[in-house]
This record gives sequence, structure tokens and C-alpha cells, in this order.
Amino acid sequence: MENIEKIREKIGKCDDKVIEALAERMNYIEDIIAYKRENGIQILQPKQEEKQYNTLNTKLEDHPYREEILDIFSYIVKNSKKIQAKKLFSYNIMLIGFMGSGKTTVSDYLGYMLAMEEIEMDALIVKKEGMPITDIFAKYGEEYFRNCESNTLIELQSKQNAVISCGGGVVLRDENVGHMRKNGRIVLLTATPETIYERVKDSTERPLLNDNMNLEFIAELMDKRRPKYQAAADITIATDGKTIQEVCEELVVKLSDME
Repeated sequence: MENIEKIREKIGKCDDKVIEALAERMNYIEDIIAYKRENGIQILQPKQEEKQYNTLNTKLEDHPYREEILDIFSYIVKNSKKIQAKKLFSYNIMLIGFMGSGKTTVSDYLGYMLAMEEIEMDALIVKKEGMPITDIFAKYGEEYFRNCESNTLIELQSKQNAVISCGGGVVLRDENVGHMRKNGRIVLLTATPETIYERVKDSTERPLLNDNMNLEFIAELMDKRRPKYQAAADITIATDGKTIQEVCEELVVKLSDME
């Protein structure tokens, strides 16, 4: 058997080959994104990842290191997604819209499909304050909560390539829109009052609706906020009657067209 230094030298040469192959693969990822954009092909293709996995799994069916190689490839795929996200967005995606418009759902899907960091503003505030939003409203009032939102937006300016789900009332302060624009594009998600009501009617975590869970109040509040939403938005996407994939694909295409 060769001595250990010789074996380590061979491993080093293998590492060089791996690095070269990974760099080549990453360049191809950028080529795929460019081709999709130039030819109007759908950017988000969830079935492709499943197809790649099944192909690889078949190739490794009797391989002694099957599990280990599959594990490594899961990281390769995740980082390929990150490359796609960086190629598509050099900024944060700021999701705004009335409660129940789909911000959290869109954030979750984009976070998975593009391996982007997901940030829920309300969750950050709850963590910092150590209590639910309903308790913040009850103990300190709405103005205090709005201050928390503004401070959180300032902190989030240091982020990059993240998808940030903002609270429904974040645009009520003009200064907040300025904070969001510092390092982000603002995406307005909309839905009809009827759709919103169906989505939130069983929720007990929305202070403004807890004593007003009815279609008339929701429609009235949406009308009041609509000018603020529209003035802040870089793009607008209606979510009624669409799948989450359709909403997110429209979002990606519209943001790409802005570049």
C-alpha cells in the first residue's frame, strides 16, 4: 500500500477535479437562466429538481456510496438555487399587501425554489418583544407596534438577496417605503375582499380584525390602504384564483423585466 502522503496527494488531485467540475456546473446554471429569460421559458420549474434526483438515484442504485453522494448533491442543488437567485435578484424582495394576500405563502415558495433567506417581519418583532402581536397591541398600542416595524426595516437594510414578508400595515408610514427601497424591490400582492375573508376568517392572530371579522370591515379597510399600497409598489400581482407557482413565476418575470 502507498504511504499516507501519497494517498493524500491523490485526494488533493481529486479535490482539484471536484472544484473544476463544480465551477463548470455553476457556469452552466447561469447559462440556463440566461436562456430561459431570452426564450420566455418558465424560470421556476419544481418538477425539474425531482427529475434530476430520480435520474441520479437510478445512476447510483447499486453504488456503495449512494447515500453519501446523494447527500452531497442535495447541497449542490441548494447552492445552484442560490446562484439562480443571485443572478435574478441583487436585492431584497419586499412583499407587501393586505393581511391574507399571500405574503407568507409566496415567501415560503420562493425561499424553497431559489434557496433565498426568508424573513417574516412580524415573527422578528414577536421574537424581539417576547410576546405575540395581539399582546403588543393590547399592552402598548398600535403606534408602538408601528415603531417596531420601522426599526425592523432599518435593520433589514443590511440584508441582501432575501425575501421579506412585511406586515399588512407597514406602508402606512411613508418613511417605511423609503427604508424598503434602500435595498429592495417592493412587490404588492392583492386579492379581493371575498378572497381575503375566506383566508383569514378563522384566524385569531390579527388584532385589527379580531372584533371586526366581517367582509364589510375588510373591504373598507382595504379601500383605505389601497392608495398607500399602490404608491409603494414596484410591481403588483393579483393572487386570486392562481396557484402559488403561477404567482411566483409572474413575480420573477416582472422583476426581471425591470432590470
